[in-house]
Amino acid sequence: MQTYTRYEKARIVGARALQISMGAPILIATSSIDPLEIAMEEFDREVIPITVKRR
Repeated sequence: MQTYTRYEKARIVGARALQISMGAPILIATSSIDPLEIAMEEFDREVIPITVKRR
């Protein structure tokens, strides 16, 4: 797993939570209905399809 700063993590999880709230498919099996909690679980399991480009 790549190491992310707390700002990168916040950006990734926030963007994914927005996608989920707009109807994007959920990539894990979960009992939660809160998009933010789902996005955090996806981040922890390393299944979020978002990457960080650094210069």
